[in-house]
Amino acid sequence: MKIKNILITQPKPVEFEKSPYGELARKFNVSIDFHEFIKIEGIQAKEFRKDRINILDYSAVIFTSRNAVDHFFRICKEMRVEVPDSMKYFSISESTAYYLQKYVQYRKRKVFHSKENSANLLELVKKHKGEKFLLPCSDIHKLDIPKMLEDNKIPYKKAVIYRTLASDLSRIDISHYDMFIFFSPSGIASLKKNFPKFKQNNTVIGAFGPTTAKAVTDAGLHLNISAPSQVAPSMTMAIELYLQNEMKKK
Repeated sequence: MKIKNILITQPKPVEFEKSPYGELARKFNVSIDFHEFIKIEGIQAKEFRKDRINILDYSAVIFTSRNAVDHFFRICKEMRVEVPDSMKYFSISESTAYYLQKYVQYRKRKVFHSKENSANLLELVKKHKGEKFLLPCSDIHKLDIPKMLEDNKIPYKKAVIYRTLASDLSRIDISHYDMFIFFSPSGIASLKKNFPKFKQNNTVIGAFGPTTAKAVTDAGLHLNISAPSQVAPSMTMAIELYLQNEMKKK
C-alpha cells in the first residue's frame, strides 16, 4: 500500500516548508495535513478553589508543558495570587523553561530544566528536597512524574488547572488518510469519540511515547510506527524509516 496522505494530530508548524515534516513531504511526495485532535480548556478559579490548594504554600513548581505554564499563571491572576520572586521553577525541557520568560524574569538560580526526560528532572528535584512542590497539570495526565515523585518521597501536590477535551472533527474525512500520527492518549480518545465506527483496516498508525503507544493497542488498534527509539528519536525520523522500508518492498 502506497502512503499518499498523512494526518498529524498536532498543530501545523509555523514554517512548514522548513520543518522536518516539509522535508518528508518533498522527499516522499506525500501530502501532510495537520488537525488538532484535542483542545485545552482552563479550569476557572471558582472550581479550582474547591480543591483547597493554596499556591503560596508551595515554594517550587514543576512544569511539564507550556500549557501548564500558561494556565498556572492564569489561575494565579484570576485568584489574585502574587507569585513571590523566591518561587523556583522546574521544567521538563529547556524550551518550556525559556517559555517562562513570558511571565517571570529568567534567572538560572530559580529556573531549572531537565533534558526532556523524567529521570533527569528527578535528579534536579532531589537537589532541592527541602522545597514543597506544586505540579500543575490537566485532568488527563501522564502518571510517570507523579509516581517518580512519590517513589522518591518528594513532597508535592497535583493541581488540576486545565482540561484536555476532544476537538470537534466532524469536518474531517478520515477515510482520505493512509496514516495517522498520535502524540497523546487523549488523541486516541478523540478519534474514538469523533469516529466511533472507525475501522483501521490498512490505515497505518504511529504513536509518540509509550503511553500513547499503549493507548493505541488498548483501543484495539494495530501500532505500525513507534517513537522515540534508538534509531528514530523523533516522530519524523520514525515516519521516514517506515516510508523507506515500504519503498524497498516494491
